[in-house]
Amino acid sequence: MTPINIPEWQSLVRHYSDLKYVSMREQFALESDRVHDFSIKSGDLLLDYSKNRVTRETMSKLVALAESVDMTDWIERMFTGEAINNTENRAVLHTALRNRGNSPVMVDGEDVMPLINAVLKQMKDFCNSVHSGQWLGFTDKKITDIVNIGIGGSDLGPAMICDALEPYGIDGMSVHFVSNVDGTDLSTSLEKLNPETTLFVVASKTFTTQETLTNAESARAWFLKAGAQQDVAKHFVAVSTNAEAVAAFGIDTANMFEIWDWVGGRYSLWSAIGLPIALYAGMDNFERLLDGGHEMDNHFRTQPLAENMPVIMGLLGVWYINFFGSATQAIVPYDHSLARFPNHMQQLDMESNGKVTNREGQRLSYKTGPVIWGTPGTNGQHAYFQLIHQGTQLIPVDFVLPVNSHYPDLDHQSILLANGLAQSEALMKGKNAEEVREELVKEGYEGKELEGLLPHKVFPGNRPSNTLLFPKLTPEMLGQLVALYEHKVFVQGTIWNINSFDQWGVELGKQLAKAILPDIQNSGKVAVHDSSTTNLIKLIRELRLK
Repeated sequence: MTPINIPEWQSLVRHYSDLKYVSMREQFALESDRVHDFSIKSGDLLLDYSKNRVTRETMSKLVALAESVDMTDWIERMFTGEAINNTENRAVLHTALRNRGNSPVMVDGEDVMPLINAVLKQMKDFCNSVHSGQWLGFTDKKITDIVNIGIGGSDLGPAMICDALEPYGIDGMSVHFVSNVDGTDLSTSLEKLNPETTLFVVASKTFTTQETLTNAESARAWFLKAGAQQDVAKHFVAVSTNAEAVAAFGIDTANMFEIWDWVGGRYSLWSAIGLPIALYAGMDNFERLLDGGHEMDNHFRTQPLAENMPVIMGLLGVWYINFFGSATQAIVPYDHSLARFPNHMQQLDMESNGKVTNREGQRLSYKTGPVIWGTPGTNGQHAYFQLIHQGTQLIPVDFVLPVNSHYPDLDHQSILLANGLAQSEALMKGKNAEEVREELVKEGYEGKELEGLLPHKVFPGNRPSNTLLFPKLTPEMLGQLVALYEHKVFVQGTIWNINSFDQWGVELGKQLAKAILPDIQNSGKVAVHDSSTTNLIKLIRELRLK
């Protein structure tokens, strides 16, 4: 199926030609109820999408596009365990990990919920033993530091969640994340830690990931300077399926937490990959996170497409990428606890939908997958917002705004919220030449000086944004937000007829690195590479001798 050939897509092409010069400022002036018609709630989470370059007709046509690709059917196929990851013949069941209603979810004729519940119980029991002091280090000291060793989805998601749940962190418990194979990452983390009170969580589904195993082996060597080999089992646990490799490492397989092939890495924080979250913030708060994800799942699965938050966000993204030619999407959380939120969304979106072929293996003739980026507000306002406001590219923005802070003693929240709302309003309204002229006259400018400065202070406006507003960043709300973006990505992948759940694009670099590594480590003849790579390998060898 090629979406650009279907009537609903072609209808949007014609509609775009009529709408591309329509002003949002004028729309707001004419439509007093615009915000009510262009907003959705799911629990306490509000999506205000009124500051988008859309009309009621636009949204009707976008929803018709979703209907034309059987969106509701695809949603149900995912939730019921069909193997919609067609290139790997796998189900896609991160939703089952947070299935708090515990209704059966079948994969190959087996209900996977008992497996999930067993691992959740194992996690709970383990966390309780660590927090209570029943689990002690090799010198009978209580664990105070958790070090997660993983990469990609085994790092970004849990790290982001732990940052966001810092107000819920258990007293006396700290968490650290090591992912980069650059020795600086591990070394700077370990230099602050005591091996007697440190617990390592090695997260690798296959227990063969090069970066993760390299870091884990170096962490074990660091530990063995203080403890003995038999003590490794008291300070290392694993999230994996490879019991043989885990045991060979020195980890007791009773402390191996299972993960399944129907859980993709970037969707895995809801699984035992989330163990560092539970160790840091408590299993009760991890379960509250699952509750929030489940709430968004129910919304996504049951609400009509026109009133469905992930569907609407996904469709708006398609509107800008495929019709306005937008190449990027900024996600700007006005909460410093969500500093890593754009990073996690970057992997979630770009690894899922950065594809050049459709489900049938045919090369695409249309754009997919935007570049995702962002930082916390208000920092971004003093950096890249210049480009968003006055640059030549159209960059849609998601503003993520909690109303209440976990730190109310510092009276900063009103300023923070005012800035977030001001940015969305400024992007929509802009500032025209007449308004700039009036300002400059009031400031005493006149003549050539005024005319020379005026064009530089004009803001074109008509730049789209969504606002996600909620009372407070609780574990439940965080779960809702993450699940919202997961489903948004799936919606877009369904529209584009691509498989959002494989990631073959990460494989080639890994394969070539294995071939290049011996050439860097050894002094013999360099294997056959391109001339640039061969020359760089020789230079690296020379520089290592200096």
